[in-house]
Amino acid sequence: MRRSLFAQDHEDFRQLVRDFIAREVTPVYEEWRRAGLVPRELFTALGKLGIIGTAIPEEYGGGGQDDYRFNVVIQEECARAVVTLGGLRTHLDVVVPYFTGLADADQRARWFPGLASGELYTAIAMSEPGTGSDLAGIATRAVRDGDDYVLSGAKTFITGGHHADLVIVVARTATDPEDRRTGLSLLVVEKGMPGYTVGRRLEKIGLATQDTVELSFDEVRVPAANLLGEEGAAFTHLGRNLAQERLAIAVGAVAQTRTAIDLTVRYVRDRAVFGRPLSQFQNTKFELAAMAAESAAALSLLDASVEALVAGELSPADAATTKLFCTETQGRVVDRCLQLHGGYGYITESPIARLYADARVTRIYGGTSEVMKTIIGKSLGL
Repeated sequence: MRRSLFAQDHEDFRQLVRDFIAREVTPVYEEWRRAGLVPRELFTALGKLGIIGTAIPEEYGGGGQDDYRFNVVIQEECARAVVTLGGLRTHLDVVVPYFTGLADADQRARWFPGLASGELYTAIAMSEPGTGSDLAGIATRAVRDGDDYVLSGAKTFITGGHHADLVIVVARTATDPEDRRTGLSLLVVEKGMPGYTVGRRLEKIGLATQDTVELSFDEVRVPAANLLGEEGAAFTHLGRNLAQERLAIAVGAVAQTRTAIDLTVRYVRDRAVFGRPLSQFQNTKFELAAMAAESAAALSLLDASVEALVAGELSPADAATTKLFCTETQGRVVDRCLQLHGGYGYITESPIARLYADARVTRIYGGTSEVMKTIIGKSLGL
């Protein structure tokens, strides 16, 4: 179906990203998968081309284009090549918006040039060993002591934490028995601060190049100047970007769904079964036709939601609807695509196997499908 989401600037940017992936990523991607992470130099290389700093204002060396559609292009091109650039999606779609939306003048001068160039790479630390979607239950604490906060606690499932130079840590700075949501603050911890430890990389089912780690904070002295936004207002700050965070997951889900279908169409045309191409069997045609229809519906919903986000009109319920539908569609379609690949689809070296393994988490992170249904239900007055 014809798409009207992108302008020529986005398509020019797409070609830049596509060429970079073909030249710098695809030839060495298997090495990155075996290593379990991408090299840190990847992000400075992206910075030199202007790919990583589009949303950073021009006065700090960025592109001055706070247009989420550029981020969509990056995800679509990664999916097209069946690669994952570590935690880049989290850095661009989740973390950078907190900096651009909340940083004061001094923080902008300190951090924005590095964010634009790729010299500074980021992560956000919310989840804890006993706290996932229930952010109000966060136990990591930060106590004010003069010009510093003394931070103690632990975080887990932190995407990009291995390479991160700056980590936004959600910590409790005050306690109100009447309202657990108050008293949470965002503190920017910098690599090398005494007491800050990056733990082991966690082995996952999929997303082999995306480093996911545990972090610990043992009385880390974080300057008060590293407070991002208002003290005690983290819950409000986090809520403002949730729609984009969830939409970003849907973007990847739809892009990977479309790639899975393309791969499968090519496979069934080449694969002979009982003396004729697999594509000639009615079941194959019907399966792929149904998947194409589901993918088209997901893409239409996604594009409408991206347009709403760019216009500043995407509601939390609409973002939840988009994430729920697109990720559930991804799960169904990629599973059926793997089935049509037969035994080859179960071999980890096959692209469809990687897409299958990577797809499972999209219904979990950023809020599970059950959480999305709860949000949608509330919007219906239930």
